[in-house]
Amino acid sequence: MKKYGYQQSSSDHTLFIKREGAKSTCLIIYVDDMIITGDDDAEIERLKGHLAAEFEMKNLGDLKYFLGIEVLRSGKGIFISQRKYILDLLAEIGMLDCRPADTPIVQNHGLQITKGANPTDRGRYQRLVGKLIYLSHTRPDLAYAVGVLSQFMHIPQEEHWEAALRVVRYWKRTAGHGVLFRKNGHLDIHGYIDADWAGNLMDRRSTGGYFTFVGGNLVTWRSKKQKVVALSSAEAEFRGIRSGLTEILWLRRLMRELDLESQKTCKLPCDNKAAISIS
Repeated sequence: MKKYGYQQSSSDHTLFIKREGAKSTCLIIYVDDMIITGDDDAEIERLKGHLAAEFEMKNLGDLKYFLGIEVLRSGKGIFISQRKYILDLLAEIGMLDCRPADTPIVQNHGLQITKGANPTDRGRYQRLVGKLIYLSHTRPDLAYAVGVLSQFMHIPQEEHWEAALRVVRYWKRTAGHGVLFRKNGHLDIHGYIDADWAGNLMDRRSTGGYFTFVGGNLVTWRSKKQKVVALSSAEAEFRGIRSGLTEILWLRRLMRELDLESQKTCKLPCDNKAAISIS
């Protein structure tokens, strides 16, 4: 890619960018699958020729299906989902006719490793949770539940397996859900953060989460247990601010490399006055 005049992004090493005048071309790669996009049609055709000369390539046309992710276009925008992936998984584990669940996880679930509880098949549990992790690429509503279930990979018990199956039953109700990207006329970046306090019953660590928008579209999200024990709710929220701010700074750098940077101030609301004061 560098031989053909492309620069490797410092924000995402799988992304290569080339600019000629006001036009740009981008290529992003995952192992041996790649997506080419941009507004320079002539350069895109040249790039396809270069790649075909170097490797045995197959052009699949406009992006419709990529690594289990479906891409649909309409007058409203671009919609990504994993509906086919979900239906295939439901068929694989024999739950196509299961009773749907309203939510991916029970509120105040209290999941933990209980002494003397019945264990479940570890390999089966790990395979299912691994698929849940992959599915969360287009499903922000699964981020928290998947983060909780991932904590029991080493010693899963029957209660954890039942919680994982509840997520599967939630799929049945929401198989067609995904993320819609609209053209909203701006490229402003803003995010939202939150954190509980000492919510994990085993080690009393807090769980923080964030999601960020670019141009009014949801682009990144995460739910993760914090690495240290917070001694107050303000400390837990402050660590949440740090995570959200780090993500926003990364997005700003990536947008700058794509020459799409917004000049407006990024916003990150917080509902904890003490954490705001510390910040």
